[in-house]
Amino acid sequence: LDVSGITAVPAPAAAQPAVDMLTDQAAVVIQDRPVVPMTSWLTEALRATVESERSLQIVTPPHCTLSLPTRLLLQSTSSRWVVQDERCGYYDGLTGAVLRWQDDAFAPDRREDGQTPVAEAFTEAGPSGERQLVVSLRTVHRPTADLVLGGALEAAWEALTGAPPVGWGTSEPAGLIWSRRRLTDLAYERAPRPTWLVAVGSPDRPAVATLQVNRTSDGVEEDITLVLGYGSDERPPLDALPGLADELVTRHGLRTMLCQLGEGRRDLNAPPRFERPPLPHSFTLGSAEVAEVGRDTAARTPLEEAPVRVGPGGRPGYYYPLGDGETAESWTALEQLMRHLRGAPPV
Repeated sequence: LDVSGITAVPAPAAAQPAVDMLTDQAAVVIQDRPVVPMTSWLTEALRATVESERSLQIVTPPHCTLSLPTRLLLQSTSSRWVVQDERCGYYDGLTGAVLRWQDDAFAPDRREDGQTPVAEAFTEAGPSGERQLVVSLRTVHRPTADLVLGGALEAAWEALTGAPPVGWGTSEPAGLIWSRRRLTDLAYERAPRPTWLVAVGSPDRPAVATLQVNRTSDGVEEDITLVLGYGSDERPPLDALPGLADELVTRHGLRTMLCQLGEGRRDLNAPPRFERPPLPHSFTLGSAEVAEVGRDTAARTPLEEAPVRVGPGGRPGYYYPLGDGETAESWTALEQLMRHLRGAPPV
């Protein structure tokens, strides 16, 4: 990679994992591999840069992709994927913004009018017909001695693929055999610090999940993002979502679940090209949240389609269909639902 013109500030000894360049603003890591995974080294580098209030910036040539866990972690922090481009120099692989090296970091190259151009390379690829189903859910459990984590993720995996996860780990490759008991033991060893994990499925059904365990004032919280990939000739199992919502509310302490459908590679890797953001398909509110907003409010919404009651009879949750996941109207439906549940007047 050509990184001429970049001058790095020397790193203090043992300050953080070795990176290619370290400045007061950023830790720059140069990668050149078909897929950039969230390895144990990269996980530690990201942790160190966040703690030092720097931005982790991964620089790659244009043929590289990011694994799903790498993309999700970069998007959840102030990190950046910097892609080399022969026409514009550098651009952000996730947003397309043209970048330049300024003030000791890669940052958007703003024109005189304050706007940042989008790299031509980012917009050149058209839709492939491949799709991804994105399931984002949060569960909360009482911190009892017999609590075993991972049940919600396992239930979602089985409902949507017909089998549990195959492997898990604290980085990629996730080489440990799936075990809720071992996952729980690790989270308890690290508590009260959060634990971030990766889970993977079998090669014939692309599925990857990230799971973060946090100890909060409400109990033990699991934040899960499960993404499944489908080819142009495959149909995502959308019909399984109401039943999954019922099981999660009944048995796994579900608080909320948002299911989205969007364009994306079947192998779940992120290319440095534009992919349309996924569209909402359904939203589920768990029993505790229904009790908080009020059962009447939860059951009677401004949406065209009535919600589906799920979970235990005495403490129900609600599954809200938002559309077919194919048109932007589903965003309007989700916004209307959120305003209603928060008690805000309609607009």
